[in-house]
Amino acid sequence: MAKQLYIDFDEYIRQGEPEAAISAEQWKTAIGLQAVDGMTPSQYLIDVARRNIEGDITMDEVQDLLHSYYASAANRDKIEENDEEADKTSANIKRILSTNTLAFNTNGYIATHRRIFEGVFKHAGQLRKYDISKKEWVLNGETVNYLNWEDLRRALDYDIQQEKDFSYKGLSDDEKIKHLCRFTSGLWQIHPFCEGNTRTTAVFLIQYMRSIGYKVTNDMFAEHSWYFRNALVRANYKNSALGIDYDQVFLERFLRNMLLGEQWVLKNRYLVINPPQEFKVQPRLDIVETEQVSNKYRTSTEQVPNKLVCNDPNIVKLIKIIGYKECSIKQMMDELSLKHRPNFLNLYLSPALAEGYVSMLYPDSPRHPRQCYLLTAKGQMLYKEL
Repeated sequence: MAKQLYIDFDEYIRQGEPEAAISAEQWKTAIGLQAVDGMTPSQYLIDVARRNIEGDITMDEVQDLLHSYYASAANRDKIEENDEEADKTSANIKRILSTNTLAFNTNGYIATHRRIFEGVFKHAGQLRKYDISKKEWVLNGETVNYLNWEDLRRALDYDIQQEKDFSYKGLSDDEKIKHLCRFTSGLWQIHPFCEGNTRTTAVFLIQYMRSIGYKVTNDMFAEHSWYFRNALVRANYKNSALGIDYDQVFLERFLRNMLLGEQWVLKNRYLVINPPQEFKVQPRLDIVETEQVSNKYRTSTEQVPNKLVCNDPNIVKLIKIIGYKECSIKQMMDELSLKHRPNFLNLYLSPALAEGYVSMLYPDSPRHPRQCYLLTAKGQMLYKEL
């Protein structure tokens, strides 16, 4: 009798054998971390991962199958943009998460990058040799000030050694989490690699926290990896002219959910600088807010603000699909079941851009190979009302 294949990884975690549940959780995290760069693995990878969870194939066989699949010209018409990177890095991360080894030093951090991106980037495990900047949508197009390339290794040596020498003894949970956030955000701000810094930081952090005794569950990274990245962005951005200071509270809430079981709503809309009024307070679901209680007993009638209205049904459909994600043109067309690209551009995307509901992730490079689209603050306001 054939083995029963569950329909998703959560089913394995809930109902599978213990080894299958652990493997499924590792796969879920490895796949979820691809969202930090707007990627999703192929269906082929999902099928191969299921076979690995079931115990039918080993991780060596998984990686051999992926190598053969992407080396075969016969599969070229099935392969979408970024599939190979997402699939191979997912498998590499799964392998790392399956081990309990960690070299907590600069070489170990660099080796984590090499192990994640081996077979994907030629520069895997190599420090960058140029300065970088990245436009961030949560910063309204501004960039974090990343470290200059000449000082990368010295900065890594210093930060990791400082953490190695630090003692958590006698600290409260709040103090421990604040310190972990400072270490993590500082390490990420160095941004020592050309690509893949957030995925490397996440995997290194998971392994490090396990090594110092934390029972880290991977589902937070699996389900909220984009929030994790944007929280790191906010922790490392300061603009005194606009009254914006470094703010690691969003990162703290990520770790508090993971380590203390709190239930902060980890949505990216709360991380945008100068957000609309309704996004200025990040909700927490496991406590009753005083404001929420007091609202129940108000007797006065407050003026309801004017709702944002869009009369173009195509724009409305597009906004519902994008939500709080970053979407490529292909992803949006697939969701709309559209095949004709010019019609999609003329009837959906271009009007949404013109009306200010949608923006490019890389506005200065419209043909960027990883170009994606996301909702503006105006688009988010309309999405909330739909």
